Amino acid sequence: MSKIETIKQAIMADPQNKEYTDKGIEPLFAAPKTARINIIGQAPGMKTEAAGLYWKDKSGDRLREWLGVDEDTFYNSGLFAVIPMDFYFPGHGKSGDLPPRKGFAEKWHPQLLKECPDIELTLLIGQYAQAYYLHEKVSGKVTERVHHFKNYLPEYFPLVHPSPRNQIWMAKNPWFEAEVVPELQALVQKIIHQ
Repeated sequence: MSKIETIKQAIMADPQNKEYTDKGIEPLFAAPKTARINIIGQAPGMKTEAAGLYWKDKSGDRLREWLGVDEDTFYNSGLFAVIPMDFYFPGHGKSGDLPPRKGFAEKWHPQLLKECPDIELTLLIGQYAQAYYLHEKVSGKVTERVHHFKNYLPEYFPLVHPSPRNQIWMAKNPWFEAEVVPELQALVQKIIHQ
């Protein structure tokens, strides 16, 4: 059994994840040894969990557009790790999905990241990933971080969530698609074509 498979089995056996494992739901993540770019989002949505494949929804379509890669490259090249803050759909809240469960990333991220030694860039999607990895408060500072993404390079690239719910944010912040997305695409292309 590979190290990644061993970690996956440990995640499924963890009492914290018992209700998912009992329903036959597997954790959604990818940590290929050859990965150069790591994507840390919040948690799988209900659709992606049902499909059994991370970022397999409208948010994923938009994310791939921002990255400038097709589905085949995203899923099959071995260049992308996807290690969200929680590997299971946390449920619905009042205004969207519930936040990722506390303590989940602390427990599993270090083990998985050890298996991806060649990560050059980590995309931090949304407030929870940004707060955890940038050691900043969870707050409405996502826009500010994304606007000043160069401050976090070369290790991190903060992004807003590509959800269709963020249409209003996109309309209010046209600089994102005009300035940030082209820089992200150029960086991704440079890394994956080395």
